Amino acid sequence: MAKKRKKRRNKSSAHSFAKAVLDVFRQNPFKGFNFRQLAHALGVSDKASKELVKEILDDLSAANEIVEMNRGKYKLNPASISPGINSNVITGRVDMKQTGKAYIITDELTDDVFIAANNTYHALNGDIVKVRLFPKRKERKIEGRIIEIIERKRKQFVGVIEHSGKYAFLIPDDVSIPIDIYIPGDSLKGAKNGEKAVARITDWPEHSKNPFGEVINVLGKPGEHEVEMQSILADVGFPVGFPKHVEAEADRIDVTITEEEIKGRKDFRNVFTCTVDPEDAKDFDDALSLRKLKNGNWEVGIHIADVSHYVKPGNAIDKEAFDRATSVYLVDRVIPMLPERLSNNVCSLRPHEDKLCYAAVFEMDENASVKKEWFGRTVINSDFRYNYDQVQAVIEGGNDPYQKEIMVLHDLASKLRKIRFEKGAIAFSSQEVKFRLDEDGKPIEAYIKEQKDSNRLIEDFMLLANRKVAEKVGKKQGNREPKTFVYRIHDVPNPEKLQTFAEFVGKLGYKLHVGSRKSISSSLNNLFEQIKGKGEENMIESIAVRTMAKAEYSIQNIGHYGLAFQYYTHFTSPIRRYPDLMVHRLLDLYLHGGQSVNPNEYEEKCKHSSEMERKALEAERASVKYKQAEFLLDKVGQEFNGLISGVSKWGIFVELDGNKCEGMISLRYLDDDFYYLDEDNYKVVGAQQGKEFQLGDPIRIRVKRIDLSKKQMDFELA
Repeated sequence: MAKKRKKRRNKSSAHSFAKAVLDVFRQNPFKGFNFRQLAHALGVSDKASKELVKEILDDLSAANEIVEMNRGKYKLNPASISPGINSNVITGRVDMKQTGKAYIITDELTDDVFIAANNTYHALNGDIVKVRLFPKRKERKIEGRIIEIIERKRKQFVGVIEHSGKYAFLIPDDVSIPIDIYIPGDSLKGAKNGEKAVARITDWPEHSKNPFGEVINVLGKPGEHEVEMQSILADVGFPVGFPKHVEAEADRIDVTITEEEIKGRKDFRNVFTCTVDPEDAKDFDDALSLRKLKNGNWEVGIHIADVSHYVKPGNAIDKEAFDRATSVYLVDRVIPMLPERLSNNVCSLRPHEDKLCYAAVFEMDENASVKKEWFGRTVINSDFRYNYDQVQAVIEGGNDPYQKEIMVLHDLASKLRKIRFEKGAIAFSSQEVKFRLDEDGKPIEAYIKEQKDSNRLIEDFMLLANRKVAEKVGKKQGNREPKTFVYRIHDVPNPEKLQTFAEFVGKLGYKLHVGSRKSISSSLNNLFEQIKGKGEENMIESIAVRTMAKAEYSIQNIGHYGLAFQYYTHFTSPIRRYPDLMVHRLLDLYLHGGQSVNPNEYEEKCKHSSEMERKALEAERASVKYKQAEFLLDKVGQEFNGLISGVSKWGIFVELDGNKCEGMISLRYLDDDFYYLDEDNYKVVGAQQGKEFQLGDPIRIRVKRIDLSKKQMDFELA
């Protein structure tokens, strides 16, 4: 028996040794090794181990994992690559982790490619790179080595200056940037030790661990409200202000609405029209009109600010708007896509003012079925500027001068929504964290703002307009092919990711059917209904969103899976989204018989818009996370109720009731037992006493420590 056990151990040991030998080749894919060089690389010196290395080399050569360059010298076999991959070089985007390792996200493979920290070749998070793939090993993820940086995506870096005599380092705020930037003393631009600054990389010598850089802007003292908000914007590359020549061009715009201009538009100034926006909104880019027709049907107009009337292709405002591609909404401010004179004044559909619009107008019956449609330019004069709470009060029975009109719109929107869900739309819920700030920008209250029927009323009419505009241009008519257009697309989820998600929720006691497209959406909607109000709600919804493909802009229409629309675009927010401005221009061009535009040019514009949208979301989330940490800063030692929102080998994640502040109880703080992660059942378990902390459980915590610079909240058990 003893001999058998020994043999088994030796077999396991040999397997591990073979893996170690192959790893040396994989980490040096262009280099040749003989058995002595391998033994040195592996740190073995005894005769038996060297003989084992020889045997392993023979085995790997026989298996075609390595090839013999010349007598006794081997290198990695470049032809031994993953099944279905035609080349061992691919292109993709770097997703860098805090540890320095990375994953390459690429359209050329179904899976991401793993890059070890020593194979990243000066690449940074977001860069577009070329990767040489290593031979695929059984049941292992695809791995590779970065060999070329095609495009350095990040132009500037925000961090804290650390002086070291005649030079300094910028320590990046972003944990996905695992290196510090060396700043020579004459490139500091007056930045003092401990101050926040923005720097750019000037050089990165081949054999240098750190890039060289220079400070381009000194922000100030960490922890100050203004400094931190500017840091967040600079970190994702959004400028705070507009160049002077752009502001000057905006000031020169003639805002006079002439009688001749009105004659070329449909006049809705005597039709009931209103805007509905958040209470603190300053730009109103959409309005709804309503009137009863003689045949008993309803005419609903979705009127959108006619930005294209004022912003012409190629002018300074247009170029700046394209570069930004979107407005950015931080906790305390909006960084607009357009100069304030346009966004908050000229284009904003303020009440009791004549305003120029581009509209989608629909004749609808009592069942919200569209009987006729019209697209074109209008002029309106809004009767009332509602906020969501005011409309919600009317829906819930409150009195209002326009109560009848509001209730008709609410009824039609509800029917549109019902039809959408019957066709397979997914009901992702939307909970927004909001803050009440004092005059210095400090959060004195954090609370959850949930979507109500008033939000959905507006949303459903905007969805209708977006869908119908896309159908107008995108649907094939007779033998005529559709013209180049900008679509908002959402691909079907990856089947493997969906199956993994189904297994995950299955372990939590929920069922998800992943058969047909419609069964997936209805099953997801049932799941969201079941988890409402439970501790695992946020985590499950977050993972569900990550399981779905990301919505983006493209000229290649594949439909919108999440909304269950075959055609969909963004038409309704040209004040704050550049793709909507492109859609207005293209729709107008095609309505007047214009030729199809250059598809390659517009696909590049779509890619840029999608990328800037992603950066804006990063900034918005970072500002919320910062304010959540700041909200708890003066509450260290206080106790709160929460729900366990996640578990890991490091600790227990807890989301606090009422404000969604999420922190972690490190397992180091649980000193009454040795706790370990039961990964299969999503819980942390005490080895001696069996005490369990499971995903979704209610828990009471005490705030232990807040690290504002890292936006981290540390909790301990109360």
